[in-house]
Amino acid sequence: MLKRYILIVFFVGMCFSCATKKEILYLQDVDSRVNDEINYTNAKIQPNDVLRIDVSALIPESAKPYNKANNGNSGGNSIQLMQLQGYLVSEDLTINFPVLGRLSVGNKTTQEFALYLRNLLEEGGHLKEPSVDVRLINAKVTVLGEVNQPGTYNFTEQNITLLQALGYAGDLTINGKREDVIIMRDMQGVRKVTHINLTTSDWLNGPYNFIKPNDIIVVNPNSPKVKSAGFIGNVGTLLSVVSILFSTIILITR
Repeated sequence: MLKRYILIVFFVGMCFSCATKKEILYLQDVDSRVNDEINYTNAKIQPNDVLRIDVSALIPESAKPYNKANNGNSGGNSIQLMQLQGYLVSEDLTINFPVLGRLSVGNKTTQEFALYLRNLLEEGGHLKEPSVDVRLINAKVTVLGEVNQPGTYNFTEQNITLLQALGYAGDLTINGKREDVIIMRDMQGVRKVTHINLTTSDWLNGPYNFIKPNDIIVVNPNSPKVKSAGFIGNVGTLLSVVSILFSTIILITR
């Protein structure tokens, strides 16, 4: 009788704590993606983005009116200070630029806006052979759920991948649902939601391989974690419950 009770308790514990190999391993068919061409995509500028814009010309003094004060100073290179000195994109996708006034950044990447601004300055007779550099300096991604370090992370690279973003958050916990990672993305005022299966590699060539600024990644708990949440919270609790059950059974069967 005692052995039967032990087997039952062991079986219940295993049911609530086990995940299969297929649920845990990433990119199980990744060998089929060797030598695939990588398609880099740049994000469109969005409301509340902060842009750093540097304008230069053949005669450096002539470009000064088109740059904000302190831009390029050696003491002003911290991200926080650059953000304060940057151009905040309004809800109507415009910025207030020196001399030129309100400029639209709608439906443009930073590279496209740099070319647009360069043409305005040159064709308008403002500067001769100007050079324009535009960078997004408040890019961020939020990672929530079953990861080791959930939170919002800033990045300065032009492109980061989904796996890199998850790496910022310390990777998924063993309880993260790898077959259904949710990505929420705002695209030109429309919210898009997609589901990524990290155990496969088909998404590597899709639009969600690279993270866009302001993406939100949600990792839900897997089935064993969900089941245990309503029954046994963790291994320590499981051991406590098993110990109590053993003690009770021994007392009853004496």
